[in-house]
Amino acid sequence: MTQRRELSAEKLQALREGLVIPAHPLALNSSRQLDERRQRALTRYYLASGAGGVAVGVHTTQFEIRDKEVGLLEPVLRMAAEEVDRAQPTRPFLKVAGVCGPTEQALAEAELAALLGYDAGLLSMGGLKDWSEEELLRRTEAVAAVIPVIGFYLQPSVGGRIFSFDFWRKFAEIPGIVAIKIAPFNRYQTIDVIRAVCYSSRRDEIALYTGNDDNIVNDLLSVYRFQVDGATVEKRIVGGLLGHWAVWTQKAVELLEEIKRARTESSIDATWLTRNIEVTDTNAAFFDPAHAFAGCIAGIHEVLRRQGLLEGTWCLNPEETMSPGQPEEIDRMYRDYPHLHDDAFVRAHLAEWLR
Repeated sequence: MTQRRELSAEKLQALREGLVIPAHPLALNSSRQLDERRQRALTRYYLASGAGGVAVGVHTTQFEIRDKEVGLLEPVLRMAAEEVDRAQPTRPFLKVAGVCGPTEQALAEAELAALLGYDAGLLSMGGLKDWSEEELLRRTEAVAAVIPVIGFYLQPSVGGRIFSFDFWRKFAEIPGIVAIKIAPFNRYQTIDVIRAVCYSSRRDEIALYTGNDDNIVNDLLSVYRFQVDGATVEKRIVGGLLGHWAVWTQKAVELLEEIKRARTESSIDATWLTRNIEVTDTNAAFFDPAHAFAGCIAGIHEVLRRQGLLEGTWCLNPEETMSPGQPEEIDRMYRDYPHLHDDAFVRAHLAEWLR
């Protein structure tokens, strides 16, 4: 078994301070084959946008890349790693690999990620509904022995499940857990995770990241405060690992920096509440909750297609397409919130990314 690849002190500090980590899409041509030129261009876009990392091999990259007849997990992980290494960013930039499946599969994926130079694995609990919480904790321990782990609370509507407070408290105690992506799209369950980490002896070692695309700004602005053994403990969600940030990424970086400055103020301006609604409204257009998120990947692709980064909205699964009315909703986002998109930035650099 591979010895665990540890995060450098610089990257660990950056992770704890808060980063924009987009979930990396999959670039396909009209034959639904990998478009390597555009796949690499996407990684270059995220690097140039000022993001603090990319998450590859995750839901936004399409889980079907793992199918034997598709065989794209290693190629897409390798291409992103090559582009990051070639760019040699002067700031900390984390390469995060999606890891999923039963223990044997998860370990193989973690070892592949470590071999390719990835910094951490985003460990999905999806597809394991019959596993007990104790079995999932043992699986996590095994993966965390190979690569630093970012835990992942996935919303039930797209394959996740509800976990207990006790599960997350035990999860946080596992050595090698460096962060948790909280994405249940539910305030109660979000609080469960944060409270559990606050009760953990490792609370200062674990960074919290929002995956709640329906509440990004409020998640990032809030202070979570609990009484633990008679003492007041506070914790923040410091950054985001988001499919939503796979588009308009340069503006997402600006947004997080604005939020970090706002956190230093004695009070939060009420206009942030409106900004949260704007961002959530755009996410509704991209992620398609009106149709149970059926168009969430195709919606992301459509924005990237309009910018010229992708050729089309094709997914490996031909059934994954935009829903009726979704293109019109994306039109509305451009009309109503022009300050949120980064089209001018993309136009200025597209040719060099597509070289």
